[in-house]
Amino acid sequence: MNWSNAIRAIVALAALLATSGCAKKSTQAAGPPQSAPLVTVARATAHDVPVYLDEIGRSGAFESVTVTPQISGRITERHFEDGAELEKGQLLFTIDPRPYQAQLDSAQAQLAQSKAALDLAKTQLKMYGSIANTRAVSQMDVETKKNTVAVDEAQVQAAEAAVENAKLNLEYCYIHSPIDGRAGMRLVDVGNVVQTNSTGLLLIQRLDPIYADFTITEGDLPQVQRELARGTLQALVRIPSDPPNRAREGKLTFVDNMVQNATGTVNLRATIPNRDHHFWPGQFLDVTLVLATAKGAVLIPNQATQISQQGPYVYVVKPDDTAELRLVTLGQRQGDDVVVTKGVADGERVVVTGQLTVAPGGKVRVQEAAPANAPPPSVPPGPAAPAKSSDSSNAGKS
Repeated sequence: MNWSNAIRAIVALAALLATSGCAKKSTQAAGPPQSAPLVTVARATAHDVPVYLDEIGRSGAFESVTVTPQISGRITERHFEDGAELEKGQLLFTIDPRPYQAQLDSAQAQLAQSKAALDLAKTQLKMYGSIANTRAVSQMDVETKKNTVAVDEAQVQAAEAAVENAKLNLEYCYIHSPIDGRAGMRLVDVGNVVQTNSTGLLLIQRLDPIYADFTITEGDLPQVQRELARGTLQALVRIPSDPPNRAREGKLTFVDNMVQNATGTVNLRATIPNRDHHFWPGQFLDVTLVLATAKGAVLIPNQATQISQQGPYVYVVKPDDTAELRLVTLGQRQGDDVVVTKGVADGERVVVTGQLTVAPGGKVRVQEAAPANAPPPSVPPGPAAPAKSSDSSNAGKS
């Protein structure tokens, strides 16, 4: 009886110890309760923003002239420095004028001779005419003198033309700048013999204003044509190293009359003031063609957007601080922000940082960030800043 009581006591003690150990392990496994993740949020805001096309272009001189000689001869003088700013009419080169001065002297002498012959012929005709009625000379002689006067008059005209041509050739010995512009590197030096209309001497380019040549797709052409007819188009041009707010405004001055078969694009040209020579011919340019203004567009920080297999999405924080995953439709980038055309309303809070720690429907701890900004200052007031309907997928990339 004592042995059975002892065995029952030992079994009861073992069961009590086992129960205590399991409870302790369960408590350790559960650990302390987890807190909600900390996220930064920003409020969506509504602004009037521009609809635009972003294109790559290249600058070109407003005027470009290759100076060529109009006579043959040897270069005797150069009157400019490479890279100089030239004015229209400024002397550039001198071709040896002596042969052409001699030609002018010869032509002037020939003219004097022809005029003398004409004066004599007129005197003889006058004399013959005065005695024609007395039958001292025949009518044939009178007609001959008239013909001589006519021939001498033609010879005088030919001699005068030869003098003008010789003067023109002599003027061509002094080569002047045909435009205002900047000189390039000279192509010939003093002492070289140049040929008429075949030897390039110098390239001059006018840099103010300057052209920005770019292309758009044929799909964008109808909208560009509509806005061009309304007079609302703006071209904002900058070189790639310029910050976006340093873009310069130009005017769309040319739309080509055909679509390029090989590329399906249309050539366009904007003209930009360039008094400080900020743009240089041949540079690549970033061209923003502002088409219209989207009224009351909803903006959120671009970093709030994430990409999934279903498309771009954001986390919207509800008033009870729970996070809702929402698929969104994105428009164009506006500086550091992006337009949301569907999925987020003005004033709603979106998660900007900490998305990886958020569970859909879970609680979050909120830290406010700066609200979405207005359009970037690179776009002047008026038609508003640049939204490109085809950019939604690109704009949503984090």
